[in-house]
Amino acid sequence: QVMGGPMRYLQEGLSEMGMSKFGRVLAIMFAVMCIGGSLGGGNMFQANQSFAAVEEVMPLFEGRGWLYGLMLATMVGVVILGGIKRIGAAAGVIVPVMCGVYVLAALWILLSHASQVPMAVETIVRGAFSPTAVTGGVVGVIVQGFKRAAFSNEAGVGSASIAHSAATTDEPVREGIVALLEPFIDTIVVCTMTGLVVVITGAYQMDTGDGVLMTSHAFGSVLGWFPLVLSFAVVMFAFSTMISWSYYGEQGVVYLLGNWAVVPYKLIYCLLAVVATVGIISTDAALDALTGLGTGVMLFANIPIMLIFGYASMKVYHNYMAKLKAGKFPKHDAPSIEDVVSGQDVE
Repeated sequence: QVMGGPMRYLQEGLSEMGMSKFGRVLAIMFAVMCIGGSLGGGNMFQANQSFAAVEEVMPLFEGRGWLYGLMLATMVGVVILGGIKRIGAAAGVIVPVMCGVYVLAALWILLSHASQVPMAVETIVRGAFSPTAVTGGVVGVIVQGFKRAAFSNEAGVGSASIAHSAATTDEPVREGIVALLEPFIDTIVVCTMTGLVVVITGAYQMDTGDGVLMTSHAFGSVLGWFPLVLSFAVVMFAFSTMISWSYYGEQGVVYLLGNWAVVPYKLIYCLLAVVATVGIISTDAALDALTGLGTGVMLFANIPIMLIFGYASMKVYHNYMAKLKAGKFPKHDAPSIEDVVSGQDVE
Protein backbone atom coordinates (compact mmCIF):
# COMPACT_ATOMS: atom_id res chain seq x y z
CA GLN A 1 0.00 0.00 0.00
CA VAL A 2 1.66 3.18 -1.23
CA MET A 3 0.96 6.33 0.77
CA GLY A 4 2.05 9.80 -0.27
CA GLY A 5 1.17 13.46 -0.48
CA PRO A 6 1.80 16.63 1.55
CA MET A 7 0.78 15.06 4.86
CA ARG A 8 3.50 12.44 4.31
CA TYR A 9 6.35 14.61 3.08
CA LEU A 10 5.50 17.27 5.66
CA GLN A 11 5.98 14.89 8.55
CA GLU A 12 9.03 13.09 7.16
CA GLY A 13 10.72 16.16 5.67
CA LEU A 14 10.38 18.38 8.70
CA SER A 15 11.45 15.51 10.95
CA GLU A 16 14.73 15.37 9.03
CA MET A 17 15.08 19.11 9.72
CA GLY A 18 14.58 18.56 13.47
CA MET A 19 10.99 19.86 13.51
CA SER A 20 9.04 16.62 13.88
CA LYS A 21 6.26 18.07 16.07
CA PHE A 22 5.75 21.05 13.77
CA GLY A 23 5.67 18.69 10.79
CA ARG A 24 3.09 16.50 12.49
CA VAL A 25 0.83 19.50 13.21
CA LEU A 26 1.03 20.76 9.63
CA ALA A 27 0.45 17.26 8.28
CA ILE A 28 -2.70 16.86 10.38
CA MET A 29 -3.95 20.26 9.23
CA PHE A 30 -3.44 19.40 5.59
CA ALA A 31 -5.08 15.97 5.96
CA VAL A 32 -8.19 17.58 7.47
CA MET A 33 -8.30 20.16 4.68
CA CYS A 34 -7.79 17.45 2.07
CA ILE A 35 -10.79 15.50 3.36
CA GLY A 36 -12.90 18.66 3.30
CA GLY A 37 -11.71 19.43 -0.21
CA SER A 38 -12.54 15.95 -1.45
CA LEU A 39 -16.08 16.12 -0.09
CA GLY A 40 -16.68 19.70 -1.28
CA GLY A 41 -15.04 20.82 -4.50
CA GLY A 42 -13.92 17.35 -5.54
CA ASN A 43 -17.32 15.70 -5.05
CA MET A 44 -20.40 17.82 -4.37
CA PHE A 45 -19.48 20.65 -6.76
CA GLN A 46 -18.77 18.15 -9.56
CA ALA A 47 -22.07 16.36 -9.04
CA ASN A 48 -23.99 19.64 -8.91
CA GLN A 49 -22.50 21.14 -12.07
CA SER A 50 -22.71 17.93 -14.11
CA PHE A 51 -26.40 17.64 -13.19
CA ALA A 52 -26.95 21.20 -14.42
CA ALA A 53 -25.49 20.20 -17.81
CA VAL A 54 -27.50 16.98 -18.04
CA GLU A 55 -30.80 18.52 -16.94
CA GLU A 56 -30.50 21.09 -19.73
CA VAL A 57 -30.51 18.50 -22.55
CA MET A 58 -32.14 15.38 -21.08
CA PRO A 59 -35.84 15.72 -20.08
CA LEU A 60 -35.61 12.45 -18.13
CA PHE A 61 -33.62 14.20 -15.39
CA GLU A 62 -35.49 17.51 -15.37
CA GLY A 63 -36.49 18.14 -11.76
CA ARG A 64 -35.15 14.73 -10.78
CA GLY A 65 -31.80 15.57 -9.28
CA TRP A 66 -32.13 12.70 -6.82
CA LEU A 67 -32.28 10.19 -9.72
CA TYR A 68 -29.18 11.59 -11.40
CA GLY A 69 -27.36 11.82 -8.08
CA LEU A 70 -28.22 8.23 -7.23
CA MET A 71 -26.97 6.98 -10.60
CA LEU A 72 -23.76 9.02 -10.36
CA ALA A 73 -23.12 7.95 -6.76
CA THR A 74 -23.59 4.31 -7.75
CA MET A 75 -21.08 4.64 -10.61
CA VAL A 76 -18.58 6.35 -8.33
CA GLY A 77 -19.11 3.81 -5.56
CA VAL A 78 -18.48 0.85 -7.85
CA VAL A 79 -15.11 2.31 -8.86
CA ILE A 80 -13.78 3.72 -5.60
CA LEU A 81 -14.62 0.62 -3.60
CA GLY A 82 -12.31 -1.23 -5.97
CA GLY A 83 -9.24 0.72 -4.86
CA ILE A 84 -6.49 2.72 -6.58
CA LYS A 85 -5.95 0.30 -9.48
CA ARG A 86 -9.60 0.50 -10.55
CA ILE A 87 -9.60 4.27 -10.06
CA GLY A 88 -6.51 4.60 -12.26
CA ALA A 89 -7.91 2.30 -14.94
CA ALA A 90 -11.21 4.19 -15.13
CA ALA A 91 -9.63 7.67 -15.20
CA GLY A 92 -7.01 6.52 -17.71
CA VAL A 93 -9.72 5.67 -20.22
CA ILE A 94 -12.23 8.46 -19.56
CA VAL A 95 -10.02 11.55 -19.42
CA PRO A 96 -8.04 11.23 -22.70
CA VAL A 97 -11.14 10.35 -24.73
CA MET A 98 -13.31 13.14 -23.34
CA CYS A 99 -10.50 15.68 -23.53
CA GLY A 100 -9.88 14.70 -27.17
CA VAL A 101 -13.55 15.08 -28.12
CA TYR A 102 -13.79 18.44 -26.38
CA VAL A 103 -10.60 19.84 -27.91
CA LEU A 104 -11.54 18.69 -31.43
CA ALA A 105 -14.94 20.41 -31.17
CA ALA A 106 -13.32 23.61 -29.89
CA LEU A 107 -10.72 23.47 -32.67
CA TRP A 108 -13.46 23.11 -35.29
CA ILE A 109 -15.19 26.25 -34.02
CA LEU A 110 -11.97 28.26 -33.71
CA LEU A 111 -10.70 27.26 -37.16
CA SER A 112 -14.05 27.99 -38.79
CA HIS A 113 -13.99 31.44 -37.13
CA ALA A 114 -10.23 31.97 -37.41
CA SER A 115 -10.62 35.61 -38.46
CA GLN A 116 -12.40 36.38 -35.17
CA VAL A 117 -9.78 34.84 -32.88
CA PRO A 118 -7.57 37.99 -32.63
CA MET A 119 -10.68 40.01 -31.79
CA ALA A 120 -11.63 37.49 -29.10
CA VAL A 121 -8.16 37.69 -27.53
CA GLU A 122 -8.35 41.47 -27.57
CA THR A 123 -11.81 41.37 -25.95
CA ILE A 124 -10.56 39.12 -23.15
CA VAL A 125 -7.50 41.27 -22.43
CA ARG A 126 -9.44 44.53 -22.68
CA GLY A 127 -12.14 43.19 -20.37
CA ALA A 128 -9.58 42.15 -17.78
CA PHE A 129 -7.89 45.56 -17.66
CA SER A 130 -10.74 47.88 -18.54
CA PRO A 131 -11.78 50.78 -16.25
CA THR A 132 -14.88 48.78 -15.32
CA ALA A 133 -12.77 45.88 -14.08
CA VAL A 134 -10.48 48.24 -12.21
CA THR A 135 -13.45 50.06 -10.66
CA GLY A 136 -14.87 46.74 -9.57
CA GLY A 137 -11.71 46.12 -7.60
CA VAL A 138 -8.39 44.95 -8.99
CA VAL A 139 -7.71 42.81 -5.95
CA GLY A 140 -11.12 41.16 -6.24
CA VAL A 141 -10.54 40.38 -9.91
CA ILE A 142 -7.10 38.91 -9.18
CA VAL A 143 -8.44 36.81 -6.30
CA GLN A 144 -11.27 35.48 -8.45
CA GLY A 145 -8.85 34.66 -11.25
CA PHE A 146 -6.45 32.83 -8.98
CA LYS A 147 -9.32 30.95 -7.35
CA ARG A 148 -10.72 29.74 -10.66
CA ALA A 149 -7.28 28.85 -11.99
CA ALA A 150 -6.35 26.88 -8.88
CA PHE A 151 -9.68 25.06 -8.93
CA SER A 152 -9.18 24.22 -12.59
CA ASN A 153 -5.65 22.80 -12.58
CA GLU A 154 -4.94 22.33 -8.85
CA ALA A 155 -1.43 23.72 -9.34
CA GLY A 156 0.15 24.30 -5.94
CA VAL A 157 -2.76 22.73 -4.06
CA GLY A 158 -0.80 19.57 -3.24
CA SER A 159 -3.50 17.13 -4.34
CA ALA A 160 -1.67 15.92 -7.46
CA SER A 161 1.30 14.73 -5.41
CA ILE A 162 -1.01 12.23 -3.71
CA ALA A 163 -1.87 10.66 -7.05
CA HIS A 164 1.68 10.75 -8.43
CA SER A 165 3.04 9.15 -5.28
CA ALA A 166 1.22 5.96 -6.30
CA ALA A 167 3.14 5.73 -9.59
CA THR A 168 5.70 2.97 -10.08
CA THR A 169 9.10 4.56 -10.79
CA ASP A 170 12.65 4.48 -9.50
CA GLU A 171 13.11 8.19 -10.22
CA PRO A 172 10.53 10.55 -8.66
CA VAL A 173 11.84 13.39 -10.84
CA ARG A 174 10.35 11.71 -13.90
CA GLU A 175 6.94 11.68 -12.32
CA GLY A 176 7.36 15.34 -11.45
CA ILE A 177 8.14 16.20 -15.07
CA VAL A 178 5.01 14.36 -16.19
CA ALA A 179 3.02 16.25 -13.57
CA LEU A 180 4.12 19.56 -15.11
CA LEU A 181 2.06 18.78 -18.20
CA GLU A 182 -1.23 18.75 -16.31
CA PRO A 183 -1.63 22.52 -15.69
CA PHE A 184 -0.48 23.22 -19.25
CA ILE A 185 -3.04 20.93 -20.87
CA ASP A 186 -5.84 21.92 -18.53
CA THR A 187 -5.40 25.68 -18.38
CA ILE A 188 -3.33 26.79 -21.36
CA VAL A 189 -5.03 24.45 -23.86
CA VAL A 190 -8.52 23.48 -22.71
CA CYS A 191 -9.52 26.58 -20.70
CA THR A 192 -8.08 29.03 -23.23
CA MET A 193 -9.93 27.33 -26.08
CA THR A 194 -13.14 27.38 -24.04
CA GLY A 195 -12.78 31.08 -23.32
CA LEU A 196 -12.18 31.88 -26.99
CA VAL A 197 -15.24 29.87 -28.06
CA VAL A 198 -17.42 31.63 -25.47
CA VAL A 199 -16.27 35.07 -26.68
CA ILE A 200 -16.41 34.29 -30.41
CA THR A 201 -19.96 32.97 -30.18
CA GLY A 202 -21.05 35.87 -27.97
CA ALA A 203 -22.39 33.51 -25.31
CA TYR A 204 -20.85 35.61 -22.53
CA GLN A 205 -23.17 38.49 -23.47
CA MET A 206 -26.34 36.37 -23.35
CA ASP A 207 -28.52 35.33 -20.45
CA THR A 208 -27.56 31.65 -20.67
CA GLY A 209 -26.34 31.08 -17.13
CA ASP A 210 -22.80 30.67 -15.88
CA GLY A 211 -20.16 27.99 -16.08
CA VAL A 212 -21.14 24.85 -17.89
CA LEU A 213 -24.48 26.28 -19.12
CA MET A 214 -22.74 29.16 -20.88
CA THR A 215 -20.22 26.77 -22.39
CA SER A 216 -22.97 24.46 -23.61
CA HIS A 217 -24.80 27.35 -25.27
CA ALA A 218 -21.57 28.59 -26.89
CA PHE A 219 -20.75 25.24 -28.47
CA GLY A 220 -24.39 24.54 -29.34
CA SER A 221 -24.75 27.80 -31.27
CA VAL A 222 -22.24 26.48 -33.82
CA LEU A 223 -22.57 22.71 -33.44
CA GLY A 224 -26.25 22.08 -32.81
CA TRP A 225 -25.66 18.50 -31.75
CA PHE A 226 -22.80 19.28 -29.37
CA PRO A 227 -24.71 20.17 -26.17
CA LEU A 228 -25.70 16.51 -25.83
CA VAL A 229 -22.09 15.42 -26.37
CA LEU A 230 -20.87 18.13 -24.02
CA SER A 231 -23.26 17.07 -21.29
CA PHE A 232 -21.89 13.53 -21.57
CA ALA A 233 -18.33 14.88 -21.51
CA VAL A 234 -19.11 16.99 -18.43
CA VAL A 235 -20.52 13.92 -16.67
CA MET A 236 -17.40 11.92 -17.53
CA PHE A 237 -15.08 14.73 -16.42
CA ALA A 238 -17.05 15.07 -13.18
CA PHE A 239 -16.98 11.31 -12.72
CA SER A 240 -13.21 11.07 -13.22
CA THR A 241 -12.66 14.06 -10.91
CA MET A 242 -14.85 12.53 -8.22
CA ILE A 243 -13.07 9.17 -8.25
CA SER A 244 -9.68 10.91 -8.18
CA TRP A 245 -10.60 13.18 -5.28
CA SER A 246 -12.08 10.26 -3.39
CA TYR A 247 -8.57 8.80 -3.36
CA TYR A 248 -7.08 12.09 -2.13
CA GLY A 249 -9.57 12.25 0.71
CA GLU A 250 -9.04 8.59 1.47
CA GLN A 251 -5.33 9.20 2.03
CA GLY A 252 -6.19 11.95 4.49
CA VAL A 253 -8.58 9.63 6.31
CA VAL A 254 -6.01 6.83 6.49
CA TYR A 255 -3.38 9.24 7.80
CA LEU A 256 -5.65 10.57 10.55
CA LEU A 257 -7.76 7.57 11.51
CA GLY A 258 -6.34 4.44 9.90
CA ASN A 259 -7.72 1.95 7.38
CA TRP A 260 -10.86 1.17 9.40
CA ALA A 261 -12.35 4.56 8.44
CA VAL A 262 -11.97 4.16 4.67
CA VAL A 263 -15.29 2.39 3.98
CA PRO A 264 -17.38 4.82 6.10
CA TYR A 265 -15.64 7.71 4.34
CA LYS A 266 -16.48 6.28 0.92
CA LEU A 267 -20.13 5.74 1.87
CA ILE A 268 -20.39 9.36 3.08
CA TYR A 269 -18.66 10.47 -0.12
CA CYS A 270 -21.29 8.76 -2.28
CA LEU A 271 -24.16 10.03 -0.12
CA LEU A 272 -23.00 13.64 -0.48
CA ALA A 273 -22.96 13.23 -4.27
CA VAL A 274 -26.71 12.62 -4.09
CA VAL A 275 -27.24 15.52 -1.67
CA ALA A 276 -25.46 17.88 -4.09
CA THR A 277 -27.98 17.23 -6.88
CA VAL A 278 -31.26 17.85 -5.04
CA GLY A 279 -31.09 21.65 -4.98
CA ILE A 280 -29.58 22.09 -1.53
CA ILE A 281 -26.45 23.86 -2.86
CA SER A 282 -27.98 25.74 -5.78
CA THR A 283 -26.95 29.23 -4.60
CA ASP A 284 -23.79 30.89 -5.88
CA ALA A 285 -22.56 31.42 -2.33
CA ALA A 286 -22.83 27.71 -1.57
CA LEU A 287 -21.03 26.77 -4.80
CA ASP A 288 -18.26 29.28 -4.10
CA ALA A 289 -17.90 27.81 -0.62
CA LEU A 290 -17.49 24.33 -2.09
CA THR A 291 -14.84 25.43 -4.60
CA GLY A 292 -13.02 27.37 -1.89
CA LEU A 293 -13.09 24.37 0.39
CA GLY A 294 -11.80 22.21 -2.44
CA THR A 295 -8.74 24.25 -3.33
CA GLY A 296 -8.37 27.56 -1.52
CA VAL A 297 -7.68 26.30 1.97
CA MET A 298 -5.38 23.53 0.75
CA LEU A 299 -3.49 26.02 -1.42
CA PHE A 300 -2.74 28.31 1.51
CA ALA A 301 -1.55 25.29 3.49
CA ASN A 302 0.67 23.99 0.70
CA ILE A 303 2.37 27.23 -0.37
CA PRO A 304 4.59 27.35 2.76
CA ILE A 305 5.39 23.69 2.16
CA MET A 306 6.60 24.49 -1.37
CA LEU A 307 8.77 27.32 -0.03
CA ILE A 308 10.31 25.04 2.61
CA PHE A 309 11.04 22.11 0.30
CA GLY A 310 11.41 23.95 -3.02
CA TYR A 311 15.20 24.15 -2.74
CA ALA A 312 15.51 20.44 -1.98
CA SER A 313 13.20 19.56 -4.88
CA MET A 314 15.18 21.62 -7.39
CA LYS A 315 18.44 20.15 -6.11
CA VAL A 316 17.12 16.64 -6.77
CA TYR A 317 15.89 17.73 -10.21
CA HIS A 318 19.25 19.21 -11.25
CA ASN A 319 21.11 16.14 -9.97
CA TYR A 320 18.83 13.90 -12.04
CA MET A 321 19.25 15.99 -15.19
CA ALA A 322 23.04 16.02 -14.75
CA LYS A 323 23.11 12.21 -14.49
CA LEU A 324 20.79 11.90 -17.50
CA LYS A 325 23.01 14.15 -19.66
CA ALA A 326 26.11 12.29 -18.48
CA GLY A 327 24.59 8.99 -19.61
CA LYS A 328 24.66 7.46 -16.13
CA PHE A 329 21.28 5.78 -16.61
CA PRO A 330 21.13 2.54 -18.62
CA LYS A 331 19.92 3.20 -22.16
CA HIS A 332 16.65 1.36 -21.62
CA ASP A 333 16.11 3.25 -18.35
CA ALA A 334 16.52 6.81 -19.62
CA PRO A 335 13.21 8.39 -20.72
CA SER A 336 13.05 10.05 -24.11
CA ILE A 337 11.28 13.32 -24.79
CA GLU A 338 8.46 11.32 -26.38
CA ASP A 339 8.12 9.24 -23.22
CA VAL A 340 7.91 12.34 -21.05
CA VAL A 341 5.37 14.09 -23.28
CA SER A 342 3.17 10.99 -23.56
CA GLY A 343 3.32 10.38 -19.82
CA GLN A 344 5.03 7.01 -20.16
CA ASP A 345 7.69 5.95 -17.67
CA VAL A 346 10.29 3.63 -19.17
CA GLU A 347 11.79 1.30 -16.61
